[in-house]
Amino acid sequence: MSESPEQDYDPGDVAVIGISCKAPGARTKEQFWDNLVHGRESVRFLEKDEIKVDETLINNPYYVRACGTLDGYDAFDPSVFGISDRMAAAMTPENRLFVESAWEALEDGGYDPDRVPGEMGIYGANNPQTAALYGTPPDRVSVGPEAIEHGLAWSPDTMTSNALYYIGLTGEAVTVTTACAGFHYAVHLACQSLLLGQTDMAIAGGAMVRLPHPRGHLWEEGRILSRDGHCRPFDAAGTGAALSSGVVTMLLKPLAQAVADRDHIYAVVKGSAINNNGVSAMAYGLAQPERLSACIAAAMQVGGVTPDTVSMYEANGLGLPITDQLEVHAVNMAFGKQTGTCSIGGVKGNVGHGGVVAGGFGAMKATMALYHRTLAPTINLTEADPEIDFPSTPFVPQLESADWEPEAGIRRAGITAIGGGGYNGHLVLEEAPTLAERAPEAVGRPRLATLSALDDDALARQRARLRDRLLADPGLRLDDVCFSLNLGRRTMDRRWAAVVRSREELIEALSADAAGGPAVTTGAAPRVDTDGLPQGDQGIVPTAPDDDRALSALAAAWVNGRRVDFRPLHKGESSHRVPLPTYPFQPRRFWRTEW
Repeated sequence: MSESPEQDYDPGDVAVIGISCKAPGARTKEQFWDNLVHGRESVRFLEKDEIKVDETLINNPYYVRACGTLDGYDAFDPSVFGISDRMAAAMTPENRLFVESAWEALEDGGYDPDRVPGEMGIYGANNPQTAALYGTPPDRVSVGPEAIEHGLAWSPDTMTSNALYYIGLTGEAVTVTTACAGFHYAVHLACQSLLLGQTDMAIAGGAMVRLPHPRGHLWEEGRILSRDGHCRPFDAAGTGAALSSGVVTMLLKPLAQAVADRDHIYAVVKGSAINNNGVSAMAYGLAQPERLSACIAAAMQVGGVTPDTVSMYEANGLGLPITDQLEVHAVNMAFGKQTGTCSIGGVKGNVGHGGVVAGGFGAMKATMALYHRTLAPTINLTEADPEIDFPSTPFVPQLESADWEPEAGIRRAGITAIGGGGYNGHLVLEEAPTLAERAPEAVGRPRLATLSALDDDALARQRARLRDRLLADPGLRLDDVCFSLNLGRRTMDRRWAAVVRSREELIEALSADAAGGPAVTTGAAPRVDTDGLPQGDQGIVPTAPDDDRALSALAAAWVNGRRVDFRPLHKGESSHRVPLPTYPFQPRRFWRTEW
């Protein structure tokens, strides 16, 4: 890795450099944020024939046909990871979703698994019940290799080790089971490992697929599930939340190192804390204000953050009056008396209660709010619960989308997760640091851009998605794009490369109808003699990064299957990694029918 920059950063700060999200109504993080900022509710009301439960339950007058369904929960692209179809069917849907999401977070951060320096830690939460609902493996007389492999593919314990193995990484793998606080616990453990120097980068997240899928729930008085299927955080008419599914992962690295490595930074984890209510709970599984308050205060103390500088609080927000009242009481104790105001909101109104990934939805909302400097509205809040005395607290319910202009001059958010069994978790996130101004990009310098995929169809879709991204964001620099593509993507069999001098040339080369010109593709690239080119451990070493003919020969050699060390092309540059479209998975349905 690079040396740390001259500017000092808090040694306890951890950067969020890559993210992936799939949620009800959203296949990508961009769709997720668009839904939130426009106040869309993604909880769906099902037709009877969609529900995979018995007729007696469906016809119960207290049965609520609402849930946050997840498109593609049963689909997977095993070819990218070298997984057989039989093994893919044995894996639980949470195992499959998590490995794809971890891959996307890594690519979003601009890292190729084959070129990840150092140790990678993977920490994740899932629902232990899902494996049993998917199908318990039969008792076997033999415990041979096949039985063991299927057991490991299916087991909730091995979700993170499967991701580490199938993506092609080494490091720590920890699967946590801390109920609905699972995502927060995963992030906390990841940050601890990074700060102790046990890992160099970490992926933290959670995956939840409610089975059978889709299905509603049975309403019971005083329980956490909604009477009418809508979640109304802090509302007088709140009756709980609908259940939902999803997956969220984040790629993390110590902030100083992330800046030195020219990473793209979405947000910074300033502090994290976890605790459990234990015997102090008012009732087992119910939030305990003093313990939750201590957890929130501890996260701020760890990050050296004072409450008056936190201007967004993303609540656990179940939409059940008793739990919301206890939570607001707890956070008010943690914040203490202050004159500033803090926006308060809850994402469960949009996507329902995602179980172990519920905190991930909240953390994703806060991360995107910091990144876009915008506060998203809390929907389904029409009349605040009169038992929550908001005027006597610093907290103001966020009812509309608004520009985030903090009174303290810096944007910070606190995100709480509460899990059954007394689990509490809190994260404090801060906006990314302002980096030093860069010199303008060199005009007219030739650059090499590369793409690869498993087959020509996926390669064509990659080209189309990258072209759309360039058209949608005129601010993307060509040197950043080439740096991110050349060093941040795994090399696959079908390849495309172009030598271009401007964004416009790259867009033209990416166009499906572009013929000839600066681009070369597997099967159509000219053969070049590379025997005389210098070779290193990583392949051909470029020696003339500013020469069109040399770059074209390099592109042809790479497209024809030769290994190339692209690092010298970007040595001494100020180019940064930027988020670009990730691999276009081609998922197929996989469901276990037999062992």
